[in-house]
Amino acid sequence: MLDFLFSGWGAFWVTMGMLLPFAGMFWYVIHRKSVVDSGPGTTPPATLSRLEGYWLTAVFVIFVTINLASLKFMPIIATARAATGGLPVQEVQLTATSWSYEMSTREVEAGKPVRFAGRAKDTQHGFAVYHPDGRMLFTMLMMPGVAKPTSVVHTFTDPGTYKVRCLEYCGIAHHGMKDELTVVKSKSAT
Repeated sequence: MLDFLFSGWGAFWVTMGMLLPFAGMFWYVIHRKSVVDSGPGTTPPATLSRLEGYWLTAVFVIFVTINLASLKFMPIIATARAATGGLPVQEVQLTATSWSYEMSTREVEAGKPVRFAGRAKDTQHGFAVYHPDGRMLFTMLMMPGVAKPTSVVHTFTDPGTYKVRCLEYCGIAHHGMKDELTVVKSKSAT
């Protein structure tokens, strides 16, 4: 429902929504103390303490609310939800090497969770998957010499050709380290 708030321009406007009231209050206080009433304040200290308590409580409640609302967008939560959804998980084993990916398959079905398990052979590499409209869906970092592969579970919703890019600088031909995944309609839906 509120997914747009946690991506792109939505995140920008959420940030502005938090900063603009602060900036307005800051301007008001500075203007009031420098132009309207530059003398010492007449507010009793007990009132100031109460106002500080209200202000800190409001900031804390807003902070906690925004963080709780954003939990479902954390990759580890989305991975756990997809992995425990009851659908069979498609497996894609991948190995990153300078400057390409070796993948067990480049075609997966939409609507079914896919576990990407990746290793790096030579240096650190990234594995970022982009939706056909250009949005980055997820990324993972693969380090060489790690005992277990890096793993992410993702469920694709839209069929299409998805771009894969390395987002960790891995050498002189890093810019050419790209691949594609094809997401097809679910065979059980047809």
